[in-house]
Formats: sequence, structure tokens, C-alpha cells
Amino acid sequence: MEEIQFRNKIIWFTFFYSLLVIWVHSYNAVLFLGSTRLGYQMDWLERLLGNTASQIAVPGFFLISSYLFFRGFTIEKLLVKWKSRMKSVLVPYVVWNLLYYLGYVVGSRIPYLSEVIGKGKVPFSLSGAWDAVLNYTYNYVFWYLHQLILLILLAPLIYMMMKTWQLGCLFLGGIFAAIYMGGYLPFLNLDALLYYSFGAFAAIHGKQVAEGKWNRGRFYAGAALLAAAIFLYGFDFPGRLKGEMAASAVCFRLLTPTGLWLLAPEGLLIEAKDWMKQNFFLYAAHFAIVRLVNKTGALLLPSVPAIPFLLFLFMPVLCVVLSYQAGRLLRWLLPPLWQVVNGGR
Repeated sequence: MEEIQFRNKIIWFTFFYSLLVIWVHSYNAVLFLGSTRLGYQMDWLERLLGNTASQIAVPGFFLISSYLFFRGFTIEKLLVKWKSRMKSVLVPYVVWNLLYYLGYVVGSRIPYLSEVIGKGKVPFSLSGAWDAVLNYTYNYVFWYLHQLILLILLAPLIYMMMKTWQLGCLFLGGIFAAIYMGGYLPFLNLDALLYYSFGAFAAIHGKQVAEGKWNRGRFYAGAALLAAAIFLYGFDFPGRLKGEMAASAVCFRLLTPTGLWLLAPEGLLIEAKDWMKQNFFLYAAHFAIVRLVNKTGALLLPSVPAIPFLLFLFMPVLCVVLSYQAGRLLRWLLPPLWQVVNGGR
């Protein structure tokens, strides 16, 4: 595909994954209906979407981030890549965590708003700020960026493993075997390492496949990967090892984004609109919007089952609208700050 089509397809997929991530964090049935039978039934319905289909979002982000990092990569470009990611990932990670911390500190001292926040009076201290940055304490969704930063630091090692396809296949197989056997690494999630390494492998050895022009063969390959993902999601691996269910879920979360990429014809994707391009800002801001809307709604709106479910369904639309308008306002009033919180995008 042409470069402009490739970039447009990347925007479409990151926007799609952003919507799925919002659903992952939008559960509200028990919050509205309490610990009742109806509340748990509604919760099950919401989690059917948020805990199954939507869980492909973060693996999809890892795959795209890795592919773009290692696309055309050589070891001589490492410092340039690191410098770029410092601006687009590390600095926004620190700034957003501090902003969330300050938001909780201030909000917890404002009448009524403190009830919505529900954390008591959050202390303001240097140690609290440090904890907020280091452990993403007040912005849980930034676990992804925390993992991504670690993976970017490991880029030279991953590149060495992926440089030849034989060693790359062995490395990927070894990670999957460790997941299957219930292994773990300190600080780094094994499944995140698998997704990121697979993206690197695709960028180094599979560019013709990943960026090839869409045709019937790609459609069939994508459909086959989706079918395999659905089958493996509930597959009972033999041996009954500790990590067998994790391995099944990892297969689903790796194969589904890959299959969807092959299925989607780039020629039919219209040029992405401006409101689809603020995906980093949307990802960073959506958690505050979701929490504020759901908790405020639970306090003020009647406990009618349709209300939390409709809020859940339309939360991505609400988050896109609010974050886009906030982004436009920030771009207009404080362009330098906008560049920071949107990762220079």
C-alpha cells in the first residue's frame, strides 16, 4: 500500500482501539444498581463486551507501537528513536500522572466533588507525587505506557533477537512457552513482551505482508486468523499447566488484531478526520471522563437499568466529543502544553 494509506490505516486502527479501551473502563452497573442480582446481570452484559472483544485493544497498541519503532530500524538509529519516544511517551507519561495526582489532591478538597472522587482527602506531598509518577497510582490505565517505556528501553535486546528470523521465531516461542508455564518477569509483563516482540518481527521480516496491497488472499488470511483466535480463546491446552488459560487469552489477543489488519482494505478507509487523530490525548483523558460521568450519574440519576447500560454503550462517543473539544481549547489557549500532553503529535 502507499505510505499515505498506511498512515491513514494506522490512525483508523489506533482510533478503533481507543474506543475499545474506553469500554474496558466503563463498567457501571453495580455502581448504579448496587450489589443486586440485576446489578450483577447488567455487569455481566457490560463485561461481555469489555472483557472479551475489547481486550484486544492494548495488544493492538503494543503491536502498532512496536511496528512503527522497528520499521526501517537499524542499531545506528537507536538514539534517534529513543529521543523521539522520550518526547512522545516518557514526558507525557510523567506530566499526565502529575496532572491526575494534582486533580485528585484538589478535587478531594472540594465539597460534593470529593464525594464523587471517593478517596477521602488525598495528601499533597513530594512522596505522593513520586508514587503517582512511578506507580501510576491515580491513573491506572497508564500501566500500558509504563510497560511500553520498559519495552522501548529493551529495544536493542529485542532487535538482536529479531534480527534473524530463525532466532526471532525461537525467541517468540520461548516467550509463549514461559506464558504457558505460568512464568513471570519482574516489572515486565510476559504477554506485553510477546506482543511487542511480534510487532518487531513483523517490521523486520514481514513488511511486505503488513504493508502489502489488500487483495482476496489477505482477506482469507485475516479471516483464518480471526477464526483461529476465536477457537483458541476457549481452547483447553493439554497438560493443565498453571498458565494454560493465560496462553489461550494471549493467542486470542495476538491473532485478533493481526487478522483485523489483514481483513481491512486500506482503499475503503476514508481519510481520518481530525477528531480521530487525538488518540493519545483521548487515551490519557478518558479515564477521568469515565469516572466523573459514572460516579456523578450514580449520585444524581435514578437507579433504572437502562441508564447505566446506555451510558456504558455511548461512553466512547461522549469521551471522543469531550476530549476533542478539550484538545481544541488547549491547542488554542496553550499550544506548548498541548504539545506536551499530546506527546508532540
